[in-house]
Amino acid sequence: MSLVTLLPFIVLIGAMFLMTRSAKKKQNAAAQMRNEMQPGTGVRTIGGMYATVKEVNEETVLLDAGPGVDLLFAKNAIGAVLGDDEYNRIVHGIEHDLKSDESVVPDDASSLTETDESADVSDDKHIDLGKKDAAVEPVTEPTVEPVVEPADESAVAEPKKTDAADLKKSDGESDTK
Repeated sequence: MSLVTLLPFIVLIGAMFLMTRSAKKKQNAAAQMRNEMQPGTGVRTIGGMYATVKEVNEETVLLDAGPGVDLLFAKNAIGAVLGDDEYNRIVHGIEHDLKSDESVVPDDASSLTETDESADVSDDKHIDLGKKDAAVEPVTEPTVEPVVEPADESAVAEPKKTDAADLKKSDGESDTK
């Protein structure tokens, strides 16, 4: 056999080796994260529930999901161990204080201009976008014609009665006997 015929097999085996190696690294990192859990740590389960670790056992974790709600989960059901800042931001909506050395981005562009005019002054100006006002057509209500009932009941047409001979042949029936 030549090297050209063996090359695709060698590449395939190498790719399989690299994929299994990276998967094992991810599994080991997840197992290490689960083993480092301590009571009081915020976690997210694989189902997306946020809770605080109350007790860690060999195979299970007792989570405090709310006042008076304790849930027992397998350690494998813990998707992520969260830091205190991240857990408080997600669960309680508490943002930690901004560091003083970080630059602060303003919410609007008014602080980026060099003039001291307030943003309220520009709101009063009419901006023409080139659109013309459409002529407003008056809305008229539709007229309703009165329903006229026949004077005698004989004028009302009754449905025709059909005999079996009058019925047409349906699909699939043939003319031959």
